[in-house]
Amino acid sequence: MSTEITEARTEVRGDVPADVRDEKPQFVLPLVVRIERAEPPARTDALETAARAVLEILADERSTGDGEWARAMTDWQDARIRKVVRRARGAEWRRTEELPGITVKGESAEVRVFPPIPLDGWPKELAKLQVSGTDLEDPTAPGAPGDPGAPLLWLNPHLDMSAGKTMAQAGHAAQLLWWELSDTDRTAWREAGFPLSVRAATPERWARLTASGLPVVRDAGFTEIAPGPTFVSEGSDRIGSHLRLARG
Repeated sequence: MSTEITEARTEVRGDVPADVRDEKPQFVLPLVVRIERAEPPARTDALETAARAVLEILADERSTGDGEWARAMTDWQDARIRKVVRRARGAEWRRTEELPGITVKGESAEVRVFPPIPLDGWPKELAKLQVSGTDLEDPTAPGAPGDPGAPLLWLNPHLDMSAGKTMAQAGHAAQLLWWELSDTDRTAWREAGFPLSVRAATPERWARLTASGLPVVRDAGFTEIAPGPTFVSEGSDRIGSHLRLARG
């Protein structure tokens, strides 16, 4: 199991050669963030909620075994790992809730995740939603500590990405952690509600993180930014022991 994920090529499933993955039908995992004009969510909360939404669909019984989403989830993970975040409000948001999916709520954010779809197979309710316009403000002070007992998803401080793009990248980082865990630790994390924190690293910390051997998300450079690392996932070793102790 590799410690890198990119949108262009996912070096994760050692049983599927890279060139075969590129030749397979390509899928995308859609996420929709609710952004009402009067009460938009805070940026960090939106990032963390998007990451938990990805974890929720990975853990859902419909995504495994003989579940109704299992084939789509397998096909998506056997090919390139793509996630696209769109925004909705009002009636648009209510229409998304009519489609099969999972809504995850944070302190101020709501994100709905849907089973993977073909790149050219977007349902009309989602296809009409905008990708742009997800710039959000954040009251969280730079460098604010995260939950010391939960995983930390560290954002590259040298990048300037929209909130939507960053949400997708945070989802990649959470997925890397999920792949690292045993079934026991996955269950413990899920039962605890998938606690995690997203924080921007300082330049000094980022240099250490990218040289540490921890899982790294590398963007393919198709949109907004040049190819390169976007997130480092830290703390998979805390999940099982910490959460089992917390439950007593």
